Amino acid sequence: MGLREAIDSGKFIVTSEVGPPKGANIEHALQDAELLRGRVDGINVTDIQASAMRLGSMVTCHLLKEAGHNPIFQMTCRDRNRLALQSDLLSAWVLGISDVLCLTGDYTTLGDHPQAKPVFDLDSVSLLHAATGLVQGHDMAGNELDGKPDFTLGAVVNPGAEPLEPQIIKLEQKVEAGARFIQTQAVYDVAAFERFIKAASHIKVPILVGIVLLKSAGMAKYMNRNVAGVFVPDPLIKEMTDAPDKVAASVDIAARLIKELGPMAQGAHIMPIGWDKHVPRVLDAAGL
Repeated sequence: MGLREAIDSGKFIVTSEVGPPKGANIEHALQDAELLRGRVDGINVTDIQASAMRLGSMVTCHLLKEAGHNPIFQMTCRDRNRLALQSDLLSAWVLGISDVLCLTGDYTTLGDHPQAKPVFDLDSVSLLHAATGLVQGHDMAGNELDGKPDFTLGAVVNPGAEPLEPQIIKLEQKVEAGARFIQTQAVYDVAAFERFIKAASHIKVPILVGIVLLKSAGMAKYMNRNVAGVFVPDPLIKEMTDAPDKVAASVDIAARLIKELGPMAQGAHIMPIGWDKHVPRVLDAAGL
């Protein structure tokens, strides 16, 4: 079952992600994807995540597709203007890639090439409009296409943002622009997610709650200090601090969060951040 079929079926959707390598050795990414075979409805492939130069998302998606997976092509607006973005979308479709997650992207100063010039010709909403236009058979200039794609488009939201209202307004714009599924930023605060879901109750596309595997108490404290809209409650930090087995504790926390947050959402998006081999344990513990 592909992502579009999963959405149309109304099932609880599960997605995860793999990161392309910093280099030409694709084997580890393909091996990580194999761990997810038959367990998830889609595999995000990150697009120069955190502005750190890596192998491209499109070619990685193509290789995953050839291997029988359902890749989700992450596309950011940071590095390409509207010409290149539209061209890459058409190229992805020709390569068999039909699921696309549209992102604005991290600023270049956060990455390993801080001197790189960012583009940001479009943002996530205008990229969704552009992709929807291609699906309708025309480019952003109104020119008719000779053959059109048929993407399933997605977008992201930060449910822990303060204030929340701008996130809800932009989420409405993303859905209006063509997003058919939403993946969220990492969520650890159940009460905050409940507030978000109530505020977004009028959104009629599946929302997949984001689950990032905690590797340590230090990682949790770092996110609390530096990642906007992400808050790891003190009890979870203490649990990671006291745990003799950090992996087991991380898996248990992730599974508990899926069980607590899942009934409020229509799916879960698991972000292993390098701990790809532990995702099957999370899925098992969560009963997925």
